[in-house]
Amino acid sequence: MIEALTFDLDDTFWDNRTVMARVEQNHYEWLDAHIGHAECFPLEEYQRRRAELARRYPLRRGDFTWIRRESLYAMLSDFGLSSESARYWTDATMEEMLRLRHEVDIHVEVPDMLTEFRQRGLKMAAITNGNADIRRLGLAEHFDLIIPAGEWLAPKPDARCFLAALAHLGIGAPRQAMHVGDSWRDDVLPAHHLGMPVAWIDVKNEGHDCPAGVYRLAHVRELPALLGWLAEHA
Repeated sequence: MIEALTFDLDDTFWDNRTVMARVEQNHYEWLDAHIGHAECFPLEEYQRRRAELARRYPLRRGDFTWIRRESLYAMLSDFGLSSESARYWTDATMEEMLRLRHEVDIHVEVPDMLTEFRQRGLKMAAITNGNADIRRLGLAEHFDLIIPAGEWLAPKPDARCFLAALAHLGIGAPRQAMHVGDSWRDDVLPAHHLGMPVAWIDVKNEGHDCPAGVYRLAHVRELPALLGWLAEHA
């Protein structure tokens, strides 16, 4: 019987691909409008530096805010800004990036669905590799635990973030907690290997063959019906 749910956030509760495309372009243009750096350091250079920093510090590869902050600071220093000015504009740009990052359209069914799960007595945790903060999005009240896995230096598919959630929720057997997420590599495989049932939100229509215990859904709105079906067939 399912006693708890662990949720991915990006592309599970909202469409994140369009969000990040907008964030990437707009926060960089915002900075360029203030200091005029982009002719010397185009967006592609900023992206290259982030990728290089992630390779140099593999333990922090999932801490996207840190990677962005440190890469941008180094780049603005190379642009010729003083240490103080580079830090100021780095911090200001990160604030703008995070503001844009939280302009998401949460699927309309999500708040009521989470309320319903709470009323059923289900325990819930969020496990995300991203840097969206559900406290800023008004969803935190539904969750017993929020794990920013990248900041914890254990980004999915690392099993430690899943095990931490199960331990915090007091779940003795992985089969009693279902993980819900969109990524085959980061959500489905690690949770399934631990013995958790998985609701795979196949937003990309990837077409993998689902092993026993992995249930393909087209949208998170289908989750209540899946839980109902599982309860009937337990």
